[in-house]
Amino acid sequence: MDITTFTALAEPNRLRIVELLRGGPLTVGEIAERLQLRQPQASKHLRVLLEAGLVEVEAVANRRNYNLRAEPFQALDDWLASYRSMWEERFDNLEHYLQKLQSKENKPD
Repeated sequence: MDITTFTALAEPNRLRIVELLRGGPLTVGEIAERLQLRQPQASKHLRVLLEAGLVEVEAVANRRNYNLRAEPFQALDDWLASYRSMWEERFDNLEHYLQKLQSKENKPD
């Protein structure tokens, strides 16, 4: 997993941009308007996301549409999968422990 992904997503406005782009491609102006940012600020954040490989840009006529790239998010999901299985195992162990405690409480003395 590349640390660049985490660095890019750590900034709240960039994370909000990623959340917006989940709905489909948007222009800089649309992103700036929806997040109530100035267009130069939105452009700066998009440049960081672009350099991190999280978004791609497509020129359509005189518009530049930004869109999420699936690959970095799939890599992030793959990396998190090992942690998910660890936590699931721990939650399963906790569930078994709580069931034991509950069965002890329900037994008559």
